[in-house]
Amino acid sequence: RLRSAALFEPAIRLAETGFPVSPRLHAMLQADAHLRKDPTAAAFFYQPDGTPWPVGHRLKNPELAEVLRRLARDGSRALHEGEIAQAIVAKVQGHPGNPGRMTLADLAGYHAKTREAICHDHTAGSRRWKICGFPPPSSGAIAVGQILGLMARTGAAQEPLATDTGLPSADRLHTHMEASRLAFADRAQYLGDPDFVPAPGGDWRSLLDPAYLDARARLIHAQRAPTAPAGVPGPVRTSFAPMAEQIEYGTSHISIVDAEGRAVSMTTTIEDAFGARQMVRGFLLNNELSDFSFAPADTAGRPVANRVEPGKRPRSSMAPTLVFDAEGRLAASAGSPGGALIIHYTARTLHGLLQWRLDPQAAIDLPNFGTTGGPVVLEKGRFPAPVIEALKARQQVVENFQIDRNMPVHLLNELAAQTPEGMYLTTVRQDGQSIAVTAVAQTNERVSEFLRNTARSSTWLEKPELVEIKAAPVSTVRDAKRLYDVSVRLTLRRPQDLEPAPGAASPDASASDPGGVSSGRHGRRRS
Repeated sequence: RLRSAALFEPAIRLAETGFPVSPRLHAMLQADAHLRKDPTAAAFFYQPDGTPWPVGHRLKNPELAEVLRRLARDGSRALHEGEIAQAIVAKVQGHPGNPGRMTLADLAGYHAKTREAICHDHTAGSRRWKICGFPPPSSGAIAVGQILGLMARTGAAQEPLATDTGLPSADRLHTHMEASRLAFADRAQYLGDPDFVPAPGGDWRSLLDPAYLDARARLIHAQRAPTAPAGVPGPVRTSFAPMAEQIEYGTSHISIVDAEGRAVSMTTTIEDAFGARQMVRGFLLNNELSDFSFAPADTAGRPVANRVEPGKRPRSSMAPTLVFDAEGRLAASAGSPGGALIIHYTARTLHGLLQWRLDPQAAIDLPNFGTTGGPVVLEKGRFPAPVIEALKARQQVVENFQIDRNMPVHLLNELAAQTPEGMYLTTVRQDGQSIAVTAVAQTNERVSEFLRNTARSSTWLEKPELVEIKAAPVSTVRDAKRLYDVSVRLTLRRPQDLEPAPGAASPDASASDPGGVSSGRHGRRRS
């Protein structure tokens, strides 16, 4: 076993020697309208003329190397106390447009929490497994467990991949979507920081109880259900309101198994690609506040479990997972990046490994699909027309190729970059060349600024059109301006119309796989 301090040495070397700017990073920097507003970040990521460093430029980060040395020497105290903590607080409080309230006492009082894994038994074919993941405030393990458990209670779970296409059938996809809608309904109703939100029935495992899943599975039928209500897994009904759907941004994930069989599954995030666009001592501050519910209560005044409160940790979709066989031996380390769709990427890959007995890379390579409760989203170009039509015949609302291994990461990053402070994206839907965006804004001026930004400086989008703006039914936001619900429609530029800057990525050259689940003894990874 290595000394803990030695674990920092590769990262320190990388920070000192640097890494070449990739086409994808260059394109993201070019599209981002806010990162360059921070002088520290602008000096690191951009040239003096304001353009991103070119592809191949070596980015060195000696300030981060020094922070890592201090962490290696002093542990977490180096971050929570002293000079680095003072720099973080000064940056937050000194923001020119939206100064924060963070204090040194906040940082000093923060402690990472060790939580007991939440595990459930799962049967795939004739084999039994134990699947373990992270408990709340992450929703990943429970939602993945519910989807797999509900699927296992239907005939569709036993369906093999189609022999001619190697793809899941329309029946299998339909059942997955209905199971997912039920799982996401429970997620919206119950999941939050367990220090603030009681588990239904006093135990989070009640959401994975076999009798509860038996009852929930009986709600899955051959046609899409008109509604997917949250269940009642325990004897005590909740007083919380369900959280409305809102957009979630990306994460990073690693799954590693070493030669001695020791494994780690770790998902980490600063929320959006560049976090809060505020750089301190060589690292970016996170934007995790946006993982809380934007509305603290519903129209009836019932509080949302995942609302913002002091000292509270936000709900996430992260699903780091370890799988064990019936004898307790490690079988797989899994997980994924991908915002709310982490849940689908992980469930899909686990089903491929355990039910279809695919090797890890084949399970990863399965096409992506999912729903967060609304329309079905499918990976571009991976599903033939008959499958899509069969889903529609089951009353599924199919978004046309929302999941695209090439485009959406840039669409989401660009939309986030063009969104001004005081306006918050809630959903982004793609239908061919049309992009529909919904958002919450504090003022009309924020909406106008968003329209100007997307019209003036978007790489991928054009022709912004305001569809609707109306007063939002939110009356319980304390210390906030009146909110407005906003709908905007934009047009996706055709790839042949784009003129990337020298060295910048074209749409197809800057692909980002939204899946990237790692599994297996040798820790094969694709990200």
